[in-house]
Amino acid sequence: MTINLSGQKALVTGSTGGIGLAIASRLAQAGAHVIVNGRGKERVNTAIEAIRKDVPGATLTGFAGDAARPETVRALYEAHPDLDILVNNLGIFEEVPFADISDEDWQRFFDINVMSGVRLSRAYLPDMVERGSGRIVFISSESGLNIPAEMIHYGFSKAAQIAIARGLAESVAGSGVTINSVLPGPTRTEGVMEMLGKTAQQSGKTPEEVEAGFLKNNRPTSLIRRLEEPEEVANMVAYICSPLASATSGAALRVEGGLLRHPG
Repeated sequence: MTINLSGQKALVTGSTGGIGLAIASRLAQAGAHVIVNGRGKERVNTAIEAIRKDVPGATLTGFAGDAARPETVRALYEAHPDLDILVNNLGIFEEVPFADISDEDWQRFFDINVMSGVRLSRAYLPDMVERGSGRIVFISSESGLNIPAEMIHYGFSKAAQIAIARGLAESVAGSGVTINSVLPGPTRTEGVMEMLGKTAQQSGKTPEEVEAGFLKNNRPTSLIRRLEEPEEVANMVAYICSPLASATSGAALRVEGGLLRHPG
């Protein structure tokens, strides 16, 4: 099975590291012209260099700006109105007890994890519908269904993404545009490894012990019994962005290592 995205233009928000960087690289490998986005120009340029090492000849454009801000969304649309693929990947997470999550933090998670994708989809979806083709993907999480007690505000934001993706897909039924959410499980990203590293320092355990303990205690139903690699998530995203997935829309696609026990 060959995934060919030649002639397609894709925007991946928050693509200077982690899952976003892996998605940008995989889409570029499939032939797409990828817009790499991050808040700072230096990190955007570093990400572009990293992708070009893996994908020589990749067609890449950098766009530095915080996609959680309305003015950045407007600037992105003005600079790149002819988008075929939108991957709403921008997101944050942190472990905080519920009683310690302030109103400001609830709003921050909503603005970054939810409203960034809402605004970008609102900007690009009408043009896709008019053309009769397009792909929008929300990078949600298994935490959107398996709400973590230590990150309730994160789980809330990821559940919202699943709902938005389904609702948008319903709203453009029959248009030729597909809209889906992807639900990764715990993934070996910079942010996750930093979180586990802090736990290791505080507990006196090795990072390997902390990683094994996290899966055993926090995600005991995982069937793969390991952290996922960002590239494993990126492969799913590349597929649903391709013409091969033309019959998949409104779905919450699980790439979570089997830790969600309920079907569907």
